[in-house]
Amino acid sequence: MAKSAQQGFTLIEIMVVVVILGILGALVVPNIMSKPDQAKVTVAKGDVRAIASALDMYKLDNFNYPSTDQGLDALVKKPSGSPEPKGWNNPYLKKVPVDPWGNAYKYLSPGVHGPFDLYSYGADGKKGGEGFNADITNWEE
Repeated sequence: MAKSAQQGFTLIEIMVVVVILGILGALVVPNIMSKPDQAKVTVAKGDVRAIASALDMYKLDNFNYPSTDQGLDALVKKPSGSPEPKGWNNPYLKKVPVDPWGNAYKYLSPGVHGPFDLYSYGADGKKGGEGFNADITNWEE
């Protein structure tokens, strides 16, 4: 009766494969993990553009942008106060969005940088910052 030959991997071969997988993981994982932050910045920029468009539609109907006191809620329900929205025409947005980090978008009218300022303070929720913490605004794109 012939002995069957057993074949398998040596400990050295297994260790080489584990080291190679570790190196690949160290290179790939940081690239994958940084994408959610970039996606949030992209969403915030899209939100700012969409809200700015809704504000422009509001102005076309009412001849003014909502005041700072009326805020972005004026895009969802007819506001009271001055300036009176005489031509308010259905909601301009389904709801007032919050930024991807869970904070309300900031709105000033009249703005410092234009007829209105619309912005998010980014990931850190603080004015200024760099990278993912940078402010996202309607006046700088």
